[in-house]
Amino acid sequence: MLDVSRLRVLVAVARHGSVTAAARELHYAQPSVSHHLARLEAETGAKLIQRVGRGIRLTEAGRLLAERAAEIIARLDAASEELAAHVGLRSGRVRLAAFPSALGTFIPAAARHLTAAHPGLHLQLTETEPPEALRLLHAGRVDVAVIFRYDDTAPEDGDIRMIHLLDDPSYLISPWPLASGELAPHAEARWIAGCDRCRSHLLDMCAREGFHPRIGFTSDDIVAVQALVAAGIGLTVLPGLALRAHRHPDVGVARIPGSTRHVFAAVYGEPPDQPGTAALLAALREAVSSLAHSFEESAVR
Repeated sequence: MLDVSRLRVLVAVARHGSVTAAARELHYAQPSVSHHLARLEAETGAKLIQRVGRGIRLTEAGRLLAERAAEIIARLDAASEELAAHVGLRSGRVRLAAFPSALGTFIPAAARHLTAAHPGLHLQLTETEPPEALRLLHAGRVDVAVIFRYDDTAPEDGDIRMIHLLDDPSYLISPWPLASGELAPHAEARWIAGCDRCRSHLLDMCAREGFHPRIGFTSDDIVAVQALVAAGIGLTVLPGLALRAHRHPDVGVARIPGSTRHVFAAVYGEPPDQPGTAALLAALREAVSSLAHSFEESAVR
């Protein structure tokens, strides 16, 4: 009988075309992946992989087995999910990818709600930015991706379903108290920018107010960014979730009019969702609902 763990290794190698990438996905050491492949070849009596230069490729027999193995594993995973639903989600796992300020605010509350409702359901968390989270979702490596968008358009992949969680306003952060969040009065200031997505949003906002910001520093660390602002090094723009995760006591904060990012839970495929996914979505909604009534006050306090 073929070993299911070794079949999973073969499927991962077929999906990525690389032992290194397969090992990363499965959280194995590379020698372990190679060992599983060698054992699978011994069990089947067939040559499954071919070495090409420094890489590998599947033989015809390897491709055939990988295709059948993918079907077998999908059926086994579906049976596991159905059984978990039958016993009330007393076992199983659900995988979530989310961006840092979500993990620093409402995700822990969602994890608490999920554990309280389904103590045997194991939640796996991955911190990553939205583009990579969507790639993980598409590849089947996570079940839910918490992402944000500065517009309300859907992802290009029509199989991804977006569930709105909250609207997250943007705030101007300065070393002094602010009367308003208008950016134009600060056109000559130095600015601190973050990742490419956040920097693009800053550039777009400033362009709408008729100037190009003079960016002197770059950091994605919300603690470091606010410390720089408090020291008078420059101004920055942060989303409300980032301020909830960490608020420096010596910075001024004002909401920027008309600037909001939309936070979604993205899932793959149409409903009904797998039981673990549905339970996680319910926990996320419950966690977010507790933010809604006090979001503004706590962000700018």
